[in-house]
Amino acid sequence: QVQLVESGGGLVQAGGSLRLSCAASGRTFSNYSMAWFRQAPGKERDFVAAISWSGAGTYVADSVKGRFTISRDNAKKTVYLQMNSLKPEDTAVYYCAAAELMRKTPEYDYWGQGTQVTVSS
Repeated sequence: QVQLVESGGGLVQAGGSLRLSCAASGRTFSNYSMAWFRQAPGKERDFVAAISWSGAGTYVADSVKGRFTISRDNAKKTVYLQMNSLKPEDTAVYYCAAAELMRKTPEYDYWGQGTQVTVSS
């Protein structure tokens, strides 16, 4: 089992920045690829970014490329999502997820409870 707890969400004005964190506990964190997804009200859960177990490989969705960066610190068992130049359309609940294989679809084994990000115009 892997437990994931997100933090760092909040209310920010358009053009601002936030950094989300996802702290893991349980099984060996460095065995897992990690990802961030987001879900806006009435919409499906969308892929945002993913990072391999070593951090050497990353994927970022086209909608956030150049604005969002995913990173991880295996010693701290934490994955981060740095979000810059935020737009109102980035408003959503952001979820952290873990799986052995890195993918862009939501077939991840473990999920956090989510953290709300709201971007005002």
